Amino acid sequence: MLIYKLVKRRNTHFKRQQFLFEDIVSALRAIAKKKEVNVEVELSSCERTVREVRAEETEKGAVLWAILSAIVILAHWYVNYFLMKDFYKHERREDGFWEDVKSVLNKCGVTFSLPRRTEVMPDRNFVLYLILTIITLGLFGIYWLYVLLKDPNEHFKYHIQVEDELLSALESVAI
Repeated sequence: MLIYKLVKRRNTHFKRQQFLFEDIVSALRAIAKKKEVNVEVELSSCERTVREVRAEETEKGAVLWAILSAIVILAHWYVNYFLMKDFYKHERREDGFWEDVKSVLNKCGVTFSLPRRTEVMPDRNFVLYLILTIITLGLFGIYWLYVLLKDPNEHFKYHIQVEDELLSALESVAI
């Protein structure tokens, strides 16, 4: 059940971000048009990120992986692997997107201050985690589960900050 919830949470977040990014690109295009500012280069970078998100952050079958993980230990380890790596890649891609958004808004005369991350998602070493889990007869797996919960939670907290700042910046344009 836990594997199902972790994979479902990943899928939901990635889909939400894809929609958010697409809407932001549309809003940026409208703001630039309204202000008569040429930001095609920066918008192209944002659109490239959206295409990468569509191509690489595809949905994983939560039910399938939950069932496989209950039956085959290798499937469980693979789920841990893609949960660690997918969120790490997602955060790097997202950071670039936010920088491009900031650049577009600044060119349009809209102040958008990007908050600093308090915790950057580390690029955790899957092989090391796997070996430590095996050597400790599964005890290290408890810590592994902890980071699979903690890292995305920190990532989500940052989203709240960025989205609040973005809304404030966009509200100033709407007035």
